[in-house]
Amino acid sequence: MDSNLRNLKDFLTLYNKVTELCFSRCVDNLSQRDLGGQEDICVDRCVTKFARFNQNMMKVYVDVQTTINAKRMEEVEENARKAEQQQKEQEKERLKEAAATTVLTPVQPGVTGNLSM
Repeated sequence: MDSNLRNLKDFLTLYNKVTELCFSRCVDNLSQRDLGGQEDICVDRCVTKFARFNQNMMKVYVDVQTTINAKRMEEVEENARKAEQQQKEQEKERLKEAAATTVLTPVQPGVTGNLSM
């Protein structure tokens, strides 16, 4: 699912839950067209409470997520260093094995003298 669409869906879900909760807590009389004074104040306080809660929750989430991301980056960098070190060690071992198996053949010195045909 597209992230923008998911964000919109999450927002609308939260909006609907807050609306239902505040309505059920604050509205007592459904026969009036407008909210009564106490109902209006209750709805304002209820929505404000949830908006502040959501804002504080998002601040904490951002802080925690930043810390988690930093730890993940450190782990990735550490794993990359370990992999690089292992690769260097394997290369050294391969070179040692190649050097140990290499056979040097002596080169015969050139024949000096007067050989004519």
